[in-house]
Amino acid sequence: MLQHIPFPILPAPPSWFPGHMNQFKRQLPVLLKQTDVVLELRDARLPLTSINRTFEGALRKWRTERMNLAGDAANPIDLSAANGTRIACERIVVFSKRDLVPEWGIEPFRKAMTAKFPDQSCFFASWHRPKDIRSLSDLLINVAKRYPHMPELNVLVVGMPNVGKSTLLNALRNAGIRGPTPKALRTSSQPGLTRAVSTRLKLCLNPLVYAYDSPGVMLPFVGRGDRGAERGVKLALIAGIKEGLYDVEALATYLLYRLNVLNPIGAIFTWLAHLDPFTDRSGTEYPTSVPPPTNDITEFLDLLARRLNMLKRGGVPDCTRAAQWFVRWWRDEGGLIAASEAPAPPLPHSSTRRGWGFDLEWDINGAGAPETEEDVQRHMERHIDEYLTNLETEEGEVSSTQEKKRAKEEIMAKRAAKVKAKLASRRAGG
Repeated sequence: MLQHIPFPILPAPPSWFPGHMNQFKRQLPVLLKQTDVVLELRDARLPLTSINRTFEGALRKWRTERMNLAGDAANPIDLSAANGTRIACERIVVFSKRDLVPEWGIEPFRKAMTAKFPDQSCFFASWHRPKDIRSLSDLLINVAKRYPHMPELNVLVVGMPNVGKSTLLNALRNAGIRGPTPKALRTSSQPGLTRAVSTRLKLCLNPLVYAYDSPGVMLPFVGRGDRGAERGVKLALIAGIKEGLYDVEALATYLLYRLNVLNPIGAIFTWLAHLDPFTDRSGTEYPTSVPPPTNDITEFLDLLARRLNMLKRGGVPDCTRAAQWFVRWWRDEGGLIAASEAPAPPLPHSSTRRGWGFDLEWDINGAGAPETEEDVQRHMERHIDEYLTNLETEEGEVSSTQEKKRAKEEIMAKRAAKVKAKLASRRAGG
């Protein structure tokens, strides 16, 4: 078992914030004026990294305006206007792909989020589970039924790229309307397909529930240093960043590190034992046994390429193809395997690293009592606090590209001011 796993060297994150994302960011305050429920999608594998803080300002303003309209800021959910009319104003955070995270951490994380963000409702779902879709559909219908005076309930779906917004709306439409319902929105495994706000999509007939799909919006600036580099690689691993902006071997390096942290004798190496027999670079044969854990990406990709018979001329392992396969495997199959495993038992009389998803990890002592759900929740609450603290320190940070753009805008503004002053001087002298 790996006792010490060094953090890998990661590349600086690329900037990916195309024009349609900026356009939607400008449109958001106007769209919220006609919105009753915000359905914010995040990826359960990155429950903190997939929080899009570019939405926060507009969402806070939306809630404040609704509270002012209601004249009652004390009740964050059930708002009542001065004339007694109740106003819907709900923010539901849906963590998609719940089947790709271990079940034992879902309830502690939901409780931790509720404790830290009491104005938000948390819901975990997998689009492959019809029960989850029906439950979410029923949740929206029940919200609409609480406001019978409203002719319709309008839902706005927001989130980062590739968290499953369009797929979810197609599924909710199918669950809420009887009979065959054609697929209304195009979907893709690659980010950036939805580039504009959709027309209203009917999700239920009685009561009337409508929804708008929206483009996935990436962070304008992922961050500086190791923290920004890790955040960018995480988002690229879930295909939230456009393919090709990252070297695939950098993604494979971080993925191997993270899987080793979560369970160094778990999913990847156990799975490798079921492939065809192979021989590593030292000539050691592995017919059916589990290969030894490693955090050396070169050694691992060499091993993997041989197991998959991905060889170039002369029998040289094709490590680039192996890295591409490794990342795809984790997205499609490996995540399911890792999520289905029980957490690794702590080592006797020593500290063991435990994690949930790719955002939360903590140390447990093998000499202590087994962890309870309350213990896990406390660890998660601490991580949420650290995340919020880090956001405060990063407030106002911009990329070098944005710095250059701002500097250029300042120069242009100064030039325009000088021209304006000269014209005014000439008029005064004439």
